[in-house]
Amino acid sequence: MDLRSHLITDAQYFYQQGWMLGTAGNLSARLPDGSFWITASGRMKGALTLDDFVRVDADGRVEAPSGLKPSAETVIHQTLYQRFSESQACYHVHSVEANLVSRFEFTENIPLPPLEMLKGLGIWTENPQCMIAVFPNHLKVEQIAVAIAQRFAVEPPAVPALLIRDHGLTVWAPSTSSARNFVELLEYIFRYMVVTRQLKLGE
Repeated sequence: MDLRSHLITDAQYFYQQGWMLGTAGNLSARLPDGSFWITASGRMKGALTLDDFVRVDADGRVEAPSGLKPSAETVIHQTLYQRFSESQACYHVHSVEANLVSRFEFTENIPLPPLEMLKGLGIWTENPQCMIAVFPNHLKVEQIAVAIAQRFAVEPPAVPALLIRDHGLTVWAPSTSSARNFVELLEYIFRYMVVTRQLKLGE
């Protein structure tokens, strides 16, 4: 099956959840030769077709039909594929909860609650003390990609995900189905964190 079909299906689902409204977000899937398909810039994520994708080779060269440009975050996908060679899919979504959580603490890492959902992200320890990496947003996306590469080279992430402050969640995974699963699990955790904070503020 064409990997773009998986990306289309997942984009429609994320759109329905309110996580990829309008043209927000981007999804990619890697091919056996190391190149990857990524959503083209400016395309409505709830109505993608096979023609709404750009192919990027392992060296970053873009193969695009006339009129199409790769997503602005392509360099982040490329960076994550280079750092995590087992990854075959990279998903970036924009949810309200992810952006709220990214502002809970202005630090490089934000603690995640020790929920059962963490097992789905590979965390199997008792009462885990797990953090998710947070990066500042920049108009020049290349700055974000460089920051990701530099930090993860010396500080491997606890979970296959990161937050860009006020910008959204990015996950990487060994398959498109795993990437979708990671997004769902983390969005549940973020929602839990937001509701918990609201309850504490209401006390």
